[in-house]
Amino acid sequence: MQTKLATGILSTLLLTAIMLLTAKSVFALDVEALVRQVEQQYMGASSRAQTTMLVKTSHWKRSLEMEAWSLDRDYFLVRIIEPAKERDVATLKRSREVWNYLPKVDRVIKVPPSMMGGSWMGSHITNDDLVKANHIEKDYNLRLVEETETYFLVECLPKADAAVVWGKIVYRINKTPQVPEQIDYYDEEMVRVREIHFDDVQQIGDRIVPMRLTVLPLEKPDEQTILHYRELVFDLPLDETYFSLRNLKKP
Repeated sequence: MQTKLATGILSTLLLTAIMLLTAKSVFALDVEALVRQVEQQYMGASSRAQTTMLVKTSHWKRSLEMEAWSLDRDYFLVRIIEPAKERDVATLKRSREVWNYLPKVDRVIKVPPSMMGGSWMGSHITNDDLVKANHIEKDYNLRLVEETETYFLVECLPKADAAVVWGKIVYRINKTPQVPEQIDYYDEEMVRVREIHFDDVQQIGDRIVPMRLTVLPLEKPDEQTILHYRELVFDLPLDETYFSLRNLKKP
């Protein structure tokens, strides 16, 4: 009798362990899908956006009007419309490669890996952000570290073979609607060095999207970059050929 009881308890424990492990694996996939959805919310299958970017540093302020196009996760083209002195300066992303076009000298410059941590368009957004944001689950191990009634907190730690800039990224994602509230970025010493806050949440077609992002470099508390979407259209008839070096130079 005792042997049967022990066997039954052991079987129950094994079954419970298997269920917990299975649940953990499924939930890990859900966390990846959640972060992937957040990172792709401005793109869809394809998109076009009109944006205003305001950059404030300790020495100057800058305002840019831009138009951008995207296709899936790997193709992105953005061009400055205003001010006139910077009109047609453009950036192209294809997979993990980035090029900039400078119309005054009619020159296309490929961004080398050593410059991926550098500023994009003079802002507090980096070239690496353009390349890596939509591939977060490929470069980082994702883990749910907190869940409340209103939000998820997801920690992202670099995979061993990933060439990334950040030592850790933490997403705070609202549950209803399911949009990001804040993303925190840590350096290799695990010091929090940057925050991105999201607001002005609007419904665009069948999507709910925060239309304003505020980037705060914590080591420079008087500085910030605000990226405001004024218009956002999804599911345009674009293909990979649109995202070419030729179109990068085309006004």
